[in-house]
Amino acid sequence: MLDDVYNKRILELAANIPRIGHLPRADAAATAHSKLCGSTVSVELAVEDGKVSDFAHIVKACALGQASSSIMARNIIGASADELRAARDTMRRMLKENGPPPKGRFAEAAVLEPVRDFKARHASTLLTFDAVVSAFDSIEAKGKAAE
Repeated sequence: MLDDVYNKRILELAANIPRIGHLPRADAAATAHSKLCGSTVSVELAVEDGKVSDFAHIVKACALGQASSSIMARNIIGASADELRAARDTMRRMLKENGPPPKGRFAEAAVLEPVRDFKARHASTLLTFDAVVSAFDSIEAKGKAAE
């Protein structure tokens, strides 16, 4: 069963993570950490007209957290807060409630479906989704405070 989790595509994604580093100008940053495994993902977002215009991250995670972060980095540009929240919620349901994988922009995350059988790996797989939503929440909170 572990072969399903650490399949060739997950290992390819983990080995090739785009957008590593920092943004010259970020509208928000957030970090998500798993106490269980010690994985950490820090993200930075730039947003224009309610959509992600630029993205960077630092990923210190296991292969599953790396693969998940790779999928995020490949697909986040142009995503809205609602899309990112829906992707996070769908991923959570996929892993914890046997729900279907995401569709649309984050459909590639279906490769992580076998992780549902390994509860100890759920947190690291969700880190990038949690961090991105947290960063967007911070941008929206700043906007409301400025009103």
